[in-house]
Amino acid sequence: MAHVLPSSPALAGLYQQIHPATGLQPRRSSTMQTRCIHQSIYTGQPSISPTGFTRTDWQTSCAILSSKAILDSFPMIPTSSNGHVPTNDNNSSSPSLELVPVPNLPRPLSLTNFDLSSSPPHGSQLRVAYQGAPGAYSEGAASTAYPDCQPVPCDQFDVAFKAVELWIADRAVLPVENSLGGSIHRNYDLLLRHRLHIVSEVQTSVHHCLLTLPGVRKDNLTRVISHPQALAQCEHTITELGLNVVRESFDDTAAAAEYVATNGLRDTAVIASARAAELYGLQVLEDGIQDDPRNVTRFLVLAREPAIPRLDRPFKTSIVFGHEKEGTSSLFKVLSAFAFRDIKLSKIESRPHRFSPIRLVDDANVGTAKHFEYMFYLDFQASMADVRAQNALTEIQEYTSFLRVLGSYPMDMTPWNTSSD
Repeated sequence: MAHVLPSSPALAGLYQQIHPATGLQPRRSSTMQTRCIHQSIYTGQPSISPTGFTRTDWQTSCAILSSKAILDSFPMIPTSSNGHVPTNDNNSSSPSLELVPVPNLPRPLSLTNFDLSSSPPHGSQLRVAYQGAPGAYSEGAASTAYPDCQPVPCDQFDVAFKAVELWIADRAVLPVENSLGGSIHRNYDLLLRHRLHIVSEVQTSVHHCLLTLPGVRKDNLTRVISHPQALAQCEHTITELGLNVVRESFDDTAAAAEYVATNGLRDTAVIASARAAELYGLQVLEDGIQDDPRNVTRFLVLAREPAIPRLDRPFKTSIVFGHEKEGTSSLFKVLSAFAFRDIKLSKIESRPHRFSPIRLVDDANVGTAKHFEYMFYLDFQASMADVRAQNALTEIQEYTSFLRVLGSYPMDMTPWNTSSD
């Protein structure tokens, strides 16, 4: 890859002194850099800082300093021609870890390493944020929704929301429910907290594999690590395989695979996807270990702008509502508004009210009672372009003190196979 020297003489000198590390992104952007980038986004002109540096200068300097800090923080480890770490045969007290070489994959974004300079320029490849490391099931859902996209890994769900809000990504693909594990409540709460719009949905079949380092056998294993949902979905199969192992939770399935490969853990297996095995050089010890082959996860695709409702294909609309005084007693009235118009419901979920989870009712004759307050999330099968849906929401406004449309979007009608293969 050809490197372009920065226009500033000072930065050009610094660039020549420090060898650049290609592919590394700056971990932080300064306040001045952020201000200049915002200027470029909204005016369409190259941003110039008070010191005379252009936006390219700021990005180049941050990348150089960041790469130097990363290289200085790790000791140089000699490697052989095939990429493996050599062992010291003269010292028998130093066992071989047999580390698997892990490719240079993008590191997940976190709240501490947001870089606004990585915002995609106009007309560039679509960037889709997801939670997890490369090889996670969410990455597969992102590729299913947008086959030619550039996946952007994030270490937390709320980081994926922020990546879209701050223009670092164009879309976010996040799971909301699983056919075995139920709803992912964290993402329902984040839907209400952020102002993104649901523009589509993706339903993917989850296929779990038992992964280990190459050459490891079942009798070598003492523990299995993975995401808590993956461990629960494979509990009976692990027992049937005769594995006397300890189950330990990890942040996500792909990160667990990377952890085993990087640290050379020959006593540890991972429950993850076959793609994770391919990325991190692990072997598939057992394939298809989920307890139920009908294991499907539903993902929502979020964007800054809403989708345009249409009537030429099946649509689904998601709303959230509540009442500050009547509480759950208004639910029946809301449901009747859809039943009267023959609108089918596909999902209803209740979550504690964020700002007033408990309401005190003082009755002089009975006493004081505490009522739990809830917000209700509801999906119904109709487009907002449908007059029936418009009339239903007009009526619902009379029964609620809060109503918000999260999105009206095309339903995922793609057929999928739930057989054991």
